[in-house]
Amino acid sequence: MANVIDSDVFLAFSTYATIAILKMMLMAPLTAYYRITRKAFSNLEDTHMAKTAEEKKRMLQVNEDVERIRRCHQNDLENIIPFVLIGLLYTLTGPDLSTALLHFRLFVGSRLIHTVAYVMVLPQPSRGLSWILGMVITFSMAYRVLTTALLF
Repeated sequence: MANVIDSDVFLAFSTYATIAILKMMLMAPLTAYYRITRKAFSNLEDTHMAKTAEEKKRMLQVNEDVERIRRCHQNDLENIIPFVLIGLLYTLTGPDLSTALLHFRLFVGSRLIHTVAYVMVLPQPSRGLSWILGMVITFSMAYRVLTTALLF
């Protein structure tokens, strides 16, 4: 196990997984920013900046910009967590460093493009293609894990 943790593949995975997780974590402050600037909150206690009860009620609203960021964050949760878990198992299969780097870099790049396409409302298929690329990469790593495990 020590040689796996000391390996270049594990170091690369750790780096790219950290980038993907940090990107996912930054979506929460971005959601908060959009909520504050759009004055669109889902909980009454979050409307403390309002001066009147009427103003508080107006702040309890659904805003498309906020919802867009929330959907992007949800998509991150659905894709980055499996990438991290499967990627960790993938590193244990002893993949070639160049192949592993290709997987890790393409996945993180696809998630960054996905976020830009979602937040900036770029036309499809930009967001869809970036999502598909990330899924294909995760399935490719899962395939390697399963085929390696089935050989034992």
